[in-house]
Amino acid sequence: MTLEILTALIAFAFASSITPGPNNLMLMTSGANFGFRRSIPHMLGIGIGFTFMVVLVGTGLMQVFDTIPYSYAVLKCLSAVYLLYLAWKISQAGPVRAQGAEARPMTFLEAATFQWVNPKAWAMALTAISAYSPDRSMSAVLLVALVFGAVNLPSVGTWTVLGQQMARFLTDPHRLTLFNRTMALLLVASLYPLLLSI
Repeated sequence: MTLEILTALIAFAFASSITPGPNNLMLMTSGANFGFRRSIPHMLGIGIGFTFMVVLVGTGLMQVFDTIPYSYAVLKCLSAVYLLYLAWKISQAGPVRAQGAEARPMTFLEAATFQWVNPKAWAMALTAISAYSPDRSMSAVLLVALVFGAVNLPSVGTWTVLGQQMARFLTDPHRLTLFNRTMALLLVASLYPLLLSI
C-alpha cells in the first residue's frame, strides 16, 4: 500500500469513525448517564469488536454476500429491528439512581457483538475492504483493520467525553429524560439510509 493510499485510508477511517452513527450516539448517551470511566468497556468493545469485524469481512464474509445476495438484505432488516429496540430502551431510561441496580452501561461483549447488527459498521467495513484491500490479501486486510483500530477508539472516546460533559446540564431528571429521548430519536433517524437501501 502506497503512502497516498494509506493517507486516504486513515482519512476515511477518521471521517467514518467520528461522524454520528449508532455507536457514537449510544456512547454519548452512556457518557451522559454513566460517565467516562464506566463507559470504557463499551468503548473498547466497539474499537476491538469493529477491528475484528473488518478482519472477518476481508477474509471471507464478503464472499457470502457475493454468493447469497439476499443475505445482506436479511442482515439489514435484523439490524433495523435491533436498533429500534435499543432506541426504545434508551427513550425509556430515566436517571441512573431511579433505575437502581439494573442501570448499567453496555458491556465489552455487548458492544463488540453489537457491531454485527450495526448498519453503519457494516457499511464502513465493506467500503474499507472494497476500496483499500480489493485483492483481499491478508496483509492488506490486517493493515485496514489496524488503521481502523488505531483511529476508532479515540474517535468514539470523543463522543463519550461529550456525553460526560453534557451530564453537568442533565442533573434535572426532566432534562435527562428529554436528552435520552432525543438520542433515541437520533438513533432511529440514523436508520434512514439503511431503510432506503432495503
